[in-house]
Amino acid sequence: MCLGVPMKIISRDGDSIVAEVDGVRKEANIMLLGEEVTVGDYVIVHAGFAISRLDEEYAEETIRLMKEIYSSEDMA
Repeated sequence: MCLGVPMKIISRDGDSIVAEVDGVRKEANIMLLGEEVTVGDYVIVHAGFAISRLDEEYAEETIRLMKEIYSSEDMA
């Protein structure tokens, strides 16, 4: 199963970004986005591409819920 993960952009060089969640950094390309993004924005990263820009509050809530769900699955 593949998931698109909300990540915060920590650097940008042209169409390439480095995004981070929980200390994990990934390189991604933003050419599929239909809007401008900058360092500090949240995006959904899937298969090496940023596919959607997210509101910070929504992104942080999604990350919190993902942690809760996957922590529960680890205990089962």
